[in-house]
Amino acid sequence: MNPSASGWIPKYMALWQDAAALGTINFSEVPYLVLQENGFLYGVSVAPLLFPLPTKILLTTDELTKTNLFHLLVTKYFVHAPNATPKEAITSILEFYHHIEKGKKGFFQQFARYSKTHAKLEGVLSVRLHESNSLLKRSFTSLLTYAFLYVDVLAYEHYLQKKTGTKKLINEYENLVLQTCFEALQSKQKKNKYDKLLIELFEATSSYTNTKKSEQFNLENATTMPIEQRRYILDLSCLAVWDDHTMDASEEHFLKNLCERLQLPDADLVASVQAIIMLTQNKSVRLKLFEYSHPVNQFYKQATKTVKTLIIRNKSRLLTELDESGELLLLLGKSTTRELSKEEKKKVRSQLLDICKTIPSLTIFLLPGGTLLLPLFIKLIPQLLPSAFDENRIEK
Repeated sequence: MNPSASGWIPKYMALWQDAAALGTINFSEVPYLVLQENGFLYGVSVAPLLFPLPTKILLTTDELTKTNLFHLLVTKYFVHAPNATPKEAITSILEFYHHIEKGKKGFFQQFARYSKTHAKLEGVLSVRLHESNSLLKRSFTSLLTYAFLYVDVLAYEHYLQKKTGTKKLINEYENLVLQTCFEALQSKQKKNKYDKLLIELFEATSSYTNTKKSEQFNLENATTMPIEQRRYILDLSCLAVWDDHTMDASEEHFLKNLCERLQLPDADLVASVQAIIMLTQNKSVRLKLFEYSHPVNQFYKQATKTVKTLIIRNKSRLLTELDESGELLLLLGKSTTRELSKEEKKKVRSQLLDICKTIPSLTIFLLPGGTLLLPLFIKLIPQLLPSAFDENRIEK
């Protein structure tokens, strides 16, 4: 089987049915501990969940992740509908992605040329893996890349049970997980420069939005969630602090307190840490886990590079708009010498977004997650366009 070639989903289902007939696999839930040991929860699958998986090639991390994501989605479906057919399972998963991506212009149009349902789903899963690494995919979720694909599995289970409210669940749950991960980062006694930059960026993003963090996130309500969702919050929080392969007293205190808030036993924390340690004993896996799946360094540099490019390529238009803005130009100048007030930040945000609406290539800041880049945009404008803030320049 080749997960990068068309037709891999029907082949996978045939292999699954053969394994089921031999009694080597069933359609029951994959134990959470297996997902920890496999690495899928952390974005680094080290083996296929359908084993043995006959293939003549050495599967890449992307291919393992894609097949394991499909495996988990199919498992959820057959637990929900044990007498269904493979075709019905594929259709249901495709309908789920259509449901959570509705409103995203053009997402499913790119698969219109495929006449077969399985071909469309193969395309969707490939795009999902690509999008989970996108700079703007669901705001901060790109920081944890493939690890957040497990949210698809949790959301699909919700979709099968209730059909409605799935997209809202995804947004709220991801925000909750991310907030907790940033709290975990803040708990580190020794923060490297990228930990600090990331925390500052998160806080700056929150300060330039109209919604208070207390209104966005509420970990105390997490106790009503299914246990898998609570354990997943704990797992990714452990991942967030383990990038230096050590756990100091402050981090341990935070994680133990997190267990209490999530109403999870200490044994779950031990299992999470042990799973990460086991994965990192393999050097190649460790590199993927902490440099690829949690690329704090790479993310900040990539974000800065993206914003710099946008400013430079739109220099003339931005200078014109800033000259005409008056108050915005004044506030941006002040931001280089002092912290702006909450009201001033709101004005800067509002007026900058108005400018972005008039410049096609800057509409990126209006997309979901674009607000994440706004603090960098504000910080870099005075640096890259100093002439706009030169009170003594002579007009030509």
